[in-house]
Formats: sequence, C-alpha cells, structure tokens
Amino acid sequence: MKKLSARRRHPMAALVVLLLALACTGGLYAAFAPASKAQADDTAQSLAIDEGKKLYSVGCASCHGTGGQGTSDGPSLVGVGAAAVDFQVGTGRMPAQQPGAQVPKKKVIYSQAQIDQLAAYIASLGAGPSIPTAAQYGPDGADIAKGGELFRTNCAQCHNFTGKGGALTHGKFAPSLEGVDPKHIYEAMQTGPQNMPSFPDTTMSEQNKKDIIAYLHAVNGDDTESPGGLELGGLGPVSEGLFAWIFGLGALIAVAVWVAARTAKAKKS
Repeated sequence: MKKLSARRRHPMAALVVLLLALACTGGLYAAFAPASKAQADDTAQSLAIDEGKKLYSVGCASCHGTGGQGTSDGPSLVGVGAAAVDFQVGTGRMPAQQPGAQVPKKKVIYSQAQIDQLAAYIASLGAGPSIPTAAQYGPDGADIAKGGELFRTNCAQCHNFTGKGGALTHGKFAPSLEGVDPKHIYEAMQTGPQNMPSFPDTTMSEQNKKDIIAYLHAVNGDDTESPGGLELGGLGPVSEGLFAWIFGLGALIAVAVWVAARTAKAKKS
C-alpha cells in the first residue's frame, strides 16, 4: 500500500506537463520559424543581387564602371537607389544608345523581373530611393486641386501647365507626361533624372506627389474634356497667340481684300 501511495501522482501533474510541452513547442516555433522565413528572404535577395550584377556587367558596366563608380561616359550609380534604375531602365532610356544632350525614351529591352534584379544590385551599392508601391502613387486619397497648384508652381515652367512638355536650352527638353506610368512619374520626382531637379520626401511629401499624379491624370486622361473647345495642344498662350496672329489676322486681311475687290468692281460698273 505504501508503494502504491508513493507512485500516485498529483492530479495537476498531467496539466503541468501539457503546459510545459506547449510552451516548449511555441518557443521552438518562435525561435526557428521567423528565422527560417528571414533566411529565405535574405537568400532570395542575394540571388536577385547576383543576377542583377550579371546583367549590369553586360549592359551597364562599360559606361558606369564595373562597380558602379562611374566613368567619363556615365555617372556613378552608388546611392541612386532602386527607383532610379526602375525609372531609367523601365522607360527604355537606359541602356543609352548614344551620348547626347538628353537620352530620350525608347523601347524597353529588359523584362520587369530583370529590371528588379538590376535595381536590387544597384541598391546594394548604397542607400537610395526605393521603388514606390501602388499605394504611394495611386489615386486613392489624392487632392486633384492641390496637385494642380503644386504642379503649376514646381513643374509647369518646363513641362507646360498640363504636362505636354516643352523645349529647354542646348538641345534639351522636358518630355510630355501624357500617358506616362504613374509609378515612373513618382520615381522621376524622387530621383530627378537628367535635367529635372529631385523632390525627395523632405522637399515634397508623399501625399503631394500623389496629388500631382492625380492632377496629371485628370488633365490628360482618356476621359478628359476641354471645356474651352479647341485646346491647341494644351501648349498655353504661345500657341494660342500664334493661332490668333496667323488665322485671326489672316482672316482680317482676306476680308479686306474681298471688300476692296468688290468696291473696285462696283466702281467699274
């Protein structure tokens, strides 16, 4: 009887063992599961960087240097960030075909997956602006009126007040923003490509960029209407004034000639 009493366990012992087992299982999961996920993410990022470096060596290193340090034919890419790569390569401006006053937009030769790999490699060279998300440049929560005010203040001097583009000095130009991907407009404001100044978040907030993109879509979208009738390309007072001089003055001259001719005939008769 004494031996049986000694072996009898406390009624709470099983519950304690079960709780300890659950705690150990949870601890092991917390210790190993997140680490495995982080390790997988790091591995995927490393693979993207390696593939991006291979693409860079073939298509970019001849101008920008083997390590992105820049040469006499191309600027340094250290610190430009993934956003600059996504913009330049995603719009076909890079790789450039030939040097000139300005590199124009052309057909894209890389897939988006390859562009992402190139961006990952360049981002690994130094911290810089990252590729924006759809929430950053999407229309949700944007103030179109505020965007128009910001655009006319900061951008219209070069791009025209509706983003139709315009000429600059020494063969340079501000390209038209009609039909440009909103992501690329956001990236251009972030990075300041070529002749354009950059507008980081410290200068122009994320919300302000969103507002400008919404304004450009409003004035250049497929459903945009011109309440003034013939918009003359939306190029502003220069084209409107030229139209008035050529067609308005020309019409007046034509009327004067017609009146003179009629008067001369009346006198002869």
